[in-house]
Amino acid sequence: MFTITTDDIDAVLQDFKIQKKCFAFSELQRYDYEKDAPTSREVRLIIKAELGCDHSLVIRFKNEEEAPLEVINAQSEFAVLLANCGIETPRVYSSEGQYARQYHINGYDVIATVEDFVNGELQAVDVETSEETGKLLAKMHNIAETADAHVQNDVLFDPLQRNDLFSFEEFAACKGKLIFVDEALYNNIVREHAKLLQRVKVFEKEPRYAVQGDLSNCNLYRKPDGEIGIFDFNRSGDNILYFDAVMQAIFVARLMDYPAELAGKQENLILSAFLKGYHQERPFTQEQMDVYPYLYALVSAFWLGDIKWDNRSLAEAVETNDLAAVQQWMQRIYERTSFLPSMPV
Repeated sequence: MFTITTDDIDAVLQDFKIQKKCFAFSELQRYDYEKDAPTSREVRLIIKAELGCDHSLVIRFKNEEEAPLEVINAQSEFAVLLANCGIETPRVYSSEGQYARQYHINGYDVIATVEDFVNGELQAVDVETSEETGKLLAKMHNIAETADAHVQNDVLFDPLQRNDLFSFEEFAACKGKLIFVDEALYNNIVREHAKLLQRVKVFEKEPRYAVQGDLSNCNLYRKPDGEIGIFDFNRSGDNILYFDAVMQAIFVARLMDYPAELAGKQENLILSAFLKGYHQERPFTQEQMDVYPYLYALVSAFWLGDIKWDNRSLAEAVETNDLAAVQQWMQRIYERTSFLPSMPV
């Protein structure tokens, strides 16, 4: 297992021209690669280093196949660009003109980045915060487009590629059982998926620009003056900005923590607030508003939680041979392909 000491941290601090020494540190996140692969040399460790005088740093140590040095450096460069253009982000430190540096520590090859630790991390999203977050994303998109900024990396929310919100492929992986239960209904779902995807593909040749890629509440913070900031560019990459806006909005409206008073109605309220906030800063075109219902239906119909990850998912019904549940899921998915809500802006 990858381990570090305060001496290791001090060596990193020296390279990044930070004169103070670390007197204590704590782990903020560790990904346990060895759990499934005991011989793995992959690393993801994020620590908080205490320097005294209320100054703390976040140091990220990584060795992951999909995150080479040039990608991590480009992600940090994008964060610095946003900061220089008025977006509230933690200060990112550099070493010899680069924001990421390679190390060999305790037998592991890792890449390290250093940034200031910030307080005020948001734990839940309410309507006001959602609207502010929509505005923040729009400002970030405007900066990326104006600067022609790019991070050559995959993102979580691209509807035309593998993404973390929905998957027709996971639905189709159950084809054998689905056809056994109701072949006509399965074929109808396949046809409706093709229609939805064709409508969404109208934007597939749009230029891609750098995006932060993960606007979860745990990556947002509020300063004492009320301004919202953003950190963690670990999922930053290039995306079509319209796709990023809509899918991030759905993500924020469905997968965050919310105040108790929003229970049962959070999606409509949060989604509407987010998109309205975005529209104020970066107005959606008529074509984008026209395509929104089809993108929403595509995401909703093949929502990965319902298809695979949640309890009582379609995949679980297939695995347990619960044919009645399979039929119910197919009917629900089919109905969702035809639910086409207007963009709430």
